[in-house]
Amino acid sequence: MLPHPVRWVLTMVIGFALLVLGLIMMVTPGPGLVFIFFGLSILALEIAWARELHKQGMQGLERIVFNLKTFWKRLFGKGRK
Repeated sequence: MLPHPVRWVLTMVIGFALLVLGLIMMVTPGPGLVFIFFGLSILALEIAWARELHKQGMQGLERIVFNLKTFWKRLFGKGRK
């Protein structure tokens, strides 16, 4: 295991790099939201505000998945028993 200062620096560098790349990819071709999510996930290991954003993002994603499942069941679940 790495010493805490080294781990902290690596977490910051990698997390912010992914976050910045994700923001750049929002206006250029590329998976911007995926990079932002991964950057926040890494930063959430050490920073409270990133942890809160990550938590809110996961809750939003869970709501979207639930709504899609409900829609899918209503659309294709009728008539099957």
